[in-house]
Amino acid sequence: MNEAAHKKTSLYDEHIRLGAKMVPFAGWLMPVQYASIVEEHQAVRNNVGVFDISHMGQFVVNGAGARDWLNGMLTNNVDKLDVGTGQYTFLLNDRGGIIDDLIVYRIEEQEFLLVVNAARADEDFAWLQDHLREKRSPDGPGAETAPSCNLTSRTADFGAVAIQGPQTKALFHALFGKDIELPARNHIVDVPFSTTNVSVARTGYTGEDGIEVFFPANDAVKFWNATLERGKPLGIKPCGLGARDTLRLEMCYPLNGSDLSPERNPIEAGLGFFVDLAKPDFVGRDALLKTKESGPREKLVPFRMKEKGPPPRPHYAVFRNGERIGEVTSGTLSPSLNWGIGMAYVSSAHAKIGVDIDIEIRAQKFPATVEKKPLYRKPTP
Repeated sequence: MNEAAHKKTSLYDEHIRLGAKMVPFAGWLMPVQYASIVEEHQAVRNNVGVFDISHMGQFVVNGAGARDWLNGMLTNNVDKLDVGTGQYTFLLNDRGGIIDDLIVYRIEEQEFLLVVNAARADEDFAWLQDHLREKRSPDGPGAETAPSCNLTSRTADFGAVAIQGPQTKALFHALFGKDIELPARNHIVDVPFSTTNVSVARTGYTGEDGIEVFFPANDAVKFWNATLERGKPLGIKPCGLGARDTLRLEMCYPLNGSDLSPERNPIEAGLGFFVDLAKPDFVGRDALLKTKESGPREKLVPFRMKEKGPPPRPHYAVFRNGERIGEVTSGTLSPSLNWGIGMAYVSSAHAKIGVDIDIEIRAQKFPATVEKKPLYRKPTP
């Protein structure tokens, strides 16, 4: 595909100006790195980094029936959300397979913001819209209990950045003032910035302290440049998709399309904590109940290579005692550990911490060990 066929975020020109290497990703042209993936990774682990996440989908669901309808579409319990809080959750197909993992925020009493993966945004929206239409159909099932809510996408009109790293708090105050309080973990607040308001959520995908900031697309360049300028004394670096991937993998955070897919369910992925099976009804619940009762055939496990060598990559075969037991879904050379790490689905019998496995890399087997999550832990000071 040529560049013209890809969407560009409001920050595209800024990325070019900063010398970013741009790559196609989920239908968008995104920075994979600026100077160096390792430098950007270390900036987030030690100081602070900023990522453009404007490619992610942003949907709004509002109306009197919004909460109940979303509770029937998502795995986590939306009832537990107070206004100004968010939770990690899944959108499943009828077989319990993962269409997407996302964060849902309750931004008003009857209004919710869903932040979804760029690669799944169109599919998510269509799936949600179809289920809303089905409920509303005069002849369809549940016509008497049609939800009184609306679903809209604000993706094209809004941008977002993720500010991540131990200096996040200092940068937050540099951007918004000493008197504004940083929201608590998984909380979201509206904060004045320049002549507008931005929404700041204490969330992230790196394992470091961090915030994700949502704003009208027209304000993207102003906010991005202010972040880089005020972050200079804190050692800020603009960061691309490369560092985002190595950071999340060190924490064993799954990547949709690699570790999560419509063929896998949250229990197999080891993410049952974000599924509330006590809820009487949600899409995919019956299939998950069966998996829970019978136990998953395969499980997603983190692993670490035992020797220095080529890094593991997705689709490499996993062996134990010469028998193929699974496949790598994510793999890299960890910049923090300077060691090969990854995640793989393996048969449940071998999905135990400490189990020795082999990863087949270019027809050669290299030893590795199933590890405990996360693979990277912050050194104690």
